[in-house]
Amino acid sequence: MKTTENENIEIEMLLEAIYRKYGYDFRSYSRASIKRRILHRLAISRLKSISELQHRVLYHIEFFEKLLMDFSINVTEMFRDPEFYKTLVKEIIPVLQTFPYIKIWHAGCSTGEEVYSMAIILKEEGLYDRTQIYATDFNEVVLRQARQGIFPLERIKDYTYNYQRSGGKESFANYYTAKYDSAIVDQSLKKNIVFAGHNLATDGVFGEMNMIVCRNVLIYFKKNLQNHVLGLFKASLRHHGFLCLGTKESLMFTEHENDFEAVAGKVKIYRKKIKTLENEASI
Repeated sequence: MKTTENENIEIEMLLEAIYRKYGYDFRSYSRASIKRRILHRLAISRLKSISELQHRVLYHIEFFEKLLMDFSINVTEMFRDPEFYKTLVKEIIPVLQTFPYIKIWHAGCSTGEEVYSMAIILKEEGLYDRTQIYATDFNEVVLRQARQGIFPLERIKDYTYNYQRSGGKESFANYYTAKYDSAIVDQSLKKNIVFAGHNLATDGVFGEMNMIVCRNVLIYFKKNLQNHVLGLFKASLRHHGFLCLGTKESLMFTEHENDFEAVAGKVKIYRKKIKTLENEASI
């Protein structure tokens, strides 16, 4: 379906209606991504126009929840980008070991695979018992899945491969139980994880964190929302706290480029700078 000027207007009206009715703000999400998802839902619902889809969204909560799932960014897997986890162990874990208590925020955690990956890393490095992980997402459906910690057994082969490439020290089979066609994560990995609702577009500071992990989420945001979220992360981090982004994301050309220094540029790990009194006086 060719996207016309009228469709662009209808999309703007739909996103405004969703914000006013339900409080979810997608107005600053990448428009290309949002358009694809809206047109996909339009096609499979056999509706004639986006305006008709908007009416359905406003008056049928079940339909809105389907569209909300369409808008959610749920592309994830355990130990995604193994090089990131190898670098985490080499460069960041030694710093975290110096703290008596560690707080980590996984923002945009989706169905939880990367949260449990972090828990495994921390457990193998002897840090999990003094760590609290806060895993958040705006979508309650994916949060429920994350809390359950049940994943398709068919994906375990890929997860095991990722784990091994990440430098895992144990057998990956130690961290799940196979039951029928599902893999259930070991309960010990859940004890220090709090799953909670949080909308990066509309909710406030989540501090004070030693590390924030938000990988492959910012790429779906427009520049103004990226700046807003990075400011939120800056305010939520302790001095010299770490910020971990996705491999296709960067702080370059954002309002907060100078608020962080690169620790491992290839895998997009940054550290919050401390402004000196001299620097603050010059601002």
